Amino acid sequence: MNVLIIEDEKPAARRLNRMLGALNIEVQQMLHSVEESLSWLQNNKHPDLIFLDIQLSDGLSFEIFEEIEVKSAIIFTTAYDEYALKAFKLNSIDYLLKPLDEDELKVAVNKFKEHQPKISNVQVDLNAIRKLLINPVDRKFKKRLTIKVGQHIKIINLEDVACFYSENKATYIHTLENRNHLLDHSLEHWQEQLDPAHFYRVNRTFIVHISAIKDIISYTNSRLKLILHSFSEQEIIVSRERVKDFKAWIE
Repeated sequence: MNVLIIEDEKPAARRLNRMLGALNIEVQQMLHSVEESLSWLQNNKHPDLIFLDIQLSDGLSFEIFEEIEVKSAIIFTTAYDEYALKAFKLNSIDYLLKPLDEDELKVAVNKFKEHQPKISNVQVDLNAIRKLLINPVDRKFKKRLTIKVGQHIKIINLEDVACFYSENKATYIHTLENRNHLLDHSLEHWQEQLDPAHFYRVNRTFIVHISAIKDIISYTNSRLKLILHSFSEQEIIVSRERVKDFKAWIE
């Protein structure tokens, strides 16, 4: 498998390189800008798979596709939520939110290995993507949700939700009233709907509301343990890869 990393933050590129090395995947090249990537792709055989950051130092990485026909599968690495990725059609295998998680990376790589998709021309609506990335604050997030309780439909304000979590392939909310409610959609779906100023996905299982956090405790392997005001059914651990971003979020 030939792999290319396009990432303007060199420490992040080196870290991804090491993570892929742990999966026995050798990276062919690491590139750090639109200009550098264009030059390389114009003069080299395109790899099987590209790990592509959305925003590079000299512009959006999608600008590469305006200049050349990319013949590679794409796994996006981005600090932006997945709503931005729905603005374009692309031969993408997956996306990974920064900071990258080792387990999520492994799942994405295995997904590529299993499907080995046929590569077609890349098509990008660059103007739509620019609007989403430049003005993310203009996006409207959900303020409430509805759940079915018996024959009744109940309205719950998101400010009254302590956390969203997944368990046994189902998704739930836990409210400040200390009640759990089953939801219709996946955790990924709800992550897209929630205001990132108030909600943060601390690991693959939990999204927490900032006002629901009672205590933050240092935990093993450079992780953090969260204690919520009204939830004690499971341990909530901030994964090591997300600790730095989590600390920035709570400031």
